Amino acid sequence: MIEETVIDQELRLSVYGFAEDVEPWERVTLTLADGKGKIIERAPRINKLGNWEVEGLDISTLADGQIKITAEVKDDRGNIQAQTASSVVLDTSFSLRDFINNHFALSIFLLMIVLLLLGFPMKIPLIAGATLGVYLLYEGDLSQTQFMIQQMMAGIRPAALIAVPMFILSADIMTRGKSAEKLIDLVMAFVRHIKGGLAVSTAAACTVFGAVSGSTQATVVAIGSPLRPELLKGGYKDSFILALIVNSSDIAFLIPPSIGMIIYGIVAKTSIPELFIAGIGPGLLILLLFSIYSVIHASLNKIPTEPKASWAERGLAVYHALWPLGFPVIIIGGIFGGIFSPTEAAAVSVAYAILLEGFVFKTMKLGDFYATALSTGLVTAVVFILVGAGAAFAWVLSYAQVPQQILGMIGIDEMGQYGVLFVISIAFFIGCMFVDPIVVILILVPIFAPVVRNVGLDPVLVGTIITLQVAIGSATPPFGCDIFTAIAIFKRPYLEVIKGTPPFIFILLSVGVALIFFPEIALYLRDVAFR
Repeated sequence: MIEETVIDQELRLSVYGFAEDVEPWERVTLTLADGKGKIIERAPRINKLGNWEVEGLDISTLADGQIKITAEVKDDRGNIQAQTASSVVLDTSFSLRDFINNHFALSIFLLMIVLLLLGFPMKIPLIAGATLGVYLLYEGDLSQTQFMIQQMMAGIRPAALIAVPMFILSADIMTRGKSAEKLIDLVMAFVRHIKGGLAVSTAAACTVFGAVSGSTQATVVAIGSPLRPELLKGGYKDSFILALIVNSSDIAFLIPPSIGMIIYGIVAKTSIPELFIAGIGPGLLILLLFSIYSVIHASLNKIPTEPKASWAERGLAVYHALWPLGFPVIIIGGIFGGIFSPTEAAAVSVAYAILLEGFVFKTMKLGDFYATALSTGLVTAVVFILVGAGAAFAWVLSYAQVPQQILGMIGIDEMGQYGVLFVISIAFFIGCMFVDPIVVILILVPIFAPVVRNVGLDPVLVGTIITLQVAIGSATPPFGCDIFTAIAIFKRPYLEVIKGTPPFIFILLSVGVALIFFPEIALYLRDVAFR
């Protein structure tokens, strides 16, 4: 008897059967015949139990249509002792349904790429990809999307996510007020007179504002808008200025409070306070290297220096900046000293921003606060939709074991710690060149988390490296989100914005490599504070 016949997409036929009471001198012959007279014959061996099989038989020479399968038992003279027949339909025409079913991950990613190219915002491809995944996993039963919705709700449930809208709100208040301006004046008063002082001031101002806002895009707006005209007047080319602003904003993603680190900490179940402290060392190293490059650039291009500020001017700048400098003191000092959690620090930062801009500087009225809150609400809604959709998408991939397949293809299980860190760095860097940083963190962190545990890597170090790579990718062509923020704010063409980026990207990637080989850059302060 013929028990089973299977044809796969690669024109391979497998036939399984059974022959009872076959004598040693008898054998089974399998014959396949199409409607045009083409024949394929095989003589499978029979085991002691009478089972026989033909696996992976190439039937590409047969024509489409019904294939007749005949199994015969013949004696040593060729006489037929027993016979049975079956049939199977060969269809080599392209079937979209079969392609999707046989290429689960590829189908989902192709759908997402098509939707992105059609101009849909990132949340639509994520939700569509997750929905297609559920449809395939449950064989067309869309009622099972209830599980996807449950995962979306679970993704936005962690209490630590409350810190995200609060930090966005406090950054928005300061961007609309005078805090950013006073921080810029403070930095300029001390370094503007050195060679490349304006450029160094820009990088330093981005670092200081990063310790207030935690957002790269807010830093581009708050620091870039007032300093770009000053840099142009100082003799710098616009391509250098735009690259400096866009890439210096990356420091805001590392210096606490960092929204990227909050998202990573939630997804990877890693201590957010430890991540915050670990980001300080790499952030300051990047500032130092950017400053050195700015000095070299100014020297080579003969950029004139600014007049040196008097000590009276410096003292006045310090006095005016004392209130804004309270932000990093409250946030970093409060978390470092164990006074409050990152979520509580976010709430305090909002209250402090309202106090500063509403009552001390008096730059905002009640109506301004309402408009700022509305703007923050819209941004938060987008972020939380991305977080929820990303959680559902990550669940679908995990349920289908796509991460295991991808990681198995690149052989990551055989790699040591250095190899794993390099693979992670490359994956996040490339991912953020095309997709929003939050989405990349939500999708890729669950994929790499088991590998990180298996090789014994410190999750705080991994989180710092991932945050840095995400920040670099955000400012890297072709689709880094900070590039398009700069295009919108400064009204400059795409090619001009990215023209001066290669030296800065090289510096940032160098810091990423240094973190892999010298993890103490990130972990020293963490160990001092928490070990």
